[in-house]
Amino acid sequence: MGFRLLMLSAMYENGGNTTHRVLDGHPQMYVYPFESQLGTHLVQDHLSSMFPAKYRWPAFDLAATALQDYKAIIDEECKVRARTPRVSKFRHMPFDFSDDERRDLFVKYANENGRSRGGNVEAFFRATFDAWKDYTRSGEEQCYVGYSPIIAVDADKILNDLPDAHVLHVVRNPWSAYADTRKRPVPMPLERYLTAWVVTQYHALTHNKLNPDRVHIVRYEDVVSDPQAALGRICSKLGLRASDSLQKPTWNGGALEEVYPWGTIRNASPEVNKATAQELSKDEIEAVRIWAEPFLDAFDYKGFI
Repeated sequence: MGFRLLMLSAMYENGGNTTHRVLDGHPQMYVYPFESQLGTHLVQDHLSSMFPAKYRWPAFDLAATALQDYKAIIDEECKVRARTPRVSKFRHMPFDFSDDERRDLFVKYANENGRSRGGNVEAFFRATFDAWKDYTRSGEEQCYVGYSPIIAVDADKILNDLPDAHVLHVVRNPWSAYADTRKRPVPMPLERYLTAWVVTQYHALTHNKLNPDRVHIVRYEDVVSDPQAALGRICSKLGLRASDSLQKPTWNGGALEEVYPWGTIRNASPEVNKATAQELSKDEIEAVRIWAEPFLDAFDYKGFI
């Protein structure tokens, strides 16, 4: 079996970070420390005006070198933490990691494999964990895990480039999701947010139907209700066990009291999720319902609020 990757996807404030942190302690997984923002500024297509390049599956210059490929990968959260830790929102978390060492390892691996999009992604993940000196290893790791919001829109590219890759898309009810996104310093307007929410869910559902054995969907509500059951089912599809570690979110295997600052969701629980939706006004609740209507049945959200 070749390079195994589980790529997580979720629309903003849909529980991607929570799911990412719950998977973090799994002994059979190498889980990327932050959002693995693999995109490059060479990504240009019909979705480029809707979603940031850093969240997309990368594109590379055919005439570039492996070193130029590495520099093209945006990976903002990890590079900021490694190179300018005092301005990183993760500065309080231990992280013995050299981006320069990872760069050199990436070049080595990419040149050994031959430059390609899939080969570059493999080199990126392998180099990351080889350069991460205080990473807690179990010795059982079989699968790498990355997370880039909305990357389900590129699921076909991921599956084509990496024959042993899977995509796991996380969806959350649109009322709680919109209520949480309003807490950002510069929130998206309701219509713009729901348009992106709908487009992301459309791609996830479509790719799931086209590749049901490799593209999986899980509801945030099920993850916070019983994470071991919800994510254990996904692990089984990957040939991995439903580890007890799935019961709680962690950082490098150490328990977290809250998921923040990985996302705006601080306390991942069914009660908080429901209360978050109820922060909206009646008019906002109805507007969200109208914009998300075609997908409420698909995810069993019609009676959520």
